[in-house]
Amino acid sequence: MEDSRETGAPISDIAFTPAVKAVQERKGSRKGYAKMEAKGGWNDIVTDDLAAFIEERDSFYLGTANAEGQPYIQHRGGKPGFLKVLDETTLAFADFKGNRQYITAGNLAENDKAYIFLMDYANRRRIKIWGRARVVEDDPDLMARLVDLDYAAVPEQAIVFTLEAWDVNCPQHITRRYTEAQLADRVDGLKSRIAELEAERDDLRDRLSPTGTERAVSANGVI
Repeated sequence: MEDSRETGAPISDIAFTPAVKAVQERKGSRKGYAKMEAKGGWNDIVTDDLAAFIEERDSFYLGTANAEGQPYIQHRGGKPGFLKVLDETTLAFADFKGNRQYITAGNLAENDKAYIFLMDYANRRRIKIWGRARVVEDDPDLMARLVDLDYAAVPEQAIVFTLEAWDVNCPQHITRRYTEAQLADRVDGLKSRIAELEAERDDLRDRLSPTGTERAVSANGVI
């Protein structure tokens, strides 16, 4: 497919092929998406909002396909922000040693079309990024920009992703999930509140306890 920036076609045409548009027409959504396209539609550069979203992610899913179109999805994880923004159309990450199947690398060697799917479960957001990717080996300068030295993993190569289009999905049907760090923050807050309540309880108990000789009220058993 030609680059929409050169042809003037809507950026979303990278996903909205004629076959997709035909289904949209049949299902009744084409008119709405046509209005979206007329207003500018999707974006094809990394905005500040997208960069901030990427910087917070500690994982994403990378989709590729071989020359025959057989798809493959691979999970990639690391420290928050391990997927780096190199410029307004380029993302990259250090590819760590793993099970050594090299399916993604093999797919990209014969079909460079790729797709990144980013999830923020806690805030129920998801971002889809279309583009092209390539494996880069033996580039120490690039690797130095991508590797976090305090992350316990062995980088084997880099994958550089050229962004062509991206879109934000609606939050429907996303079940909230939280990372250990996010849960720790919430638990710490609960622990602090519990400590405050216990301190208030102890203070109230001290103020209500008798300071002189205790008197027993035998009639009702209250002391």
